[in-house]
Amino acid sequence: MYKIGVIGDKDSILGFKAIGMSVFPVTTSNEAEEILDKLAREEYAVIYITEQFAKDIVSTIDKYSDDRFPAIIPIPGNQGSLGIGMMGVKKNVERAVGADILFRDE
Repeated sequence: MYKIGVIGDKDSILGFKAIGMSVFPVTTSNEAEEILDKLAREEYAVIYITEQFAKDIVSTIDKYSDDRFPAIIPIPGNQGSLGIGMMGVKKNVERAVGADILFRDE
């Protein structure tokens, strides 16, 4: 059975535990990278990671981008959004459609 995990600072991710997700509080980007690699080897289909940590481990996240599992999804932390999640959506839509249909300047 596949699982869902959440990586980030304790204050940002603790609420996910209440809805049954596995939470992995970290304090450094190195910890986040180690946990991400561990969860990817286990049966985690979806891994949410706060943008504050995702921005520092882009190369690790990218190595899983073409794999079916896990889907790694950046989410805003309690400090607010850095826009990383939305830029990922934009990049994936451009790759699928062949053009920027979400953020065109008109």
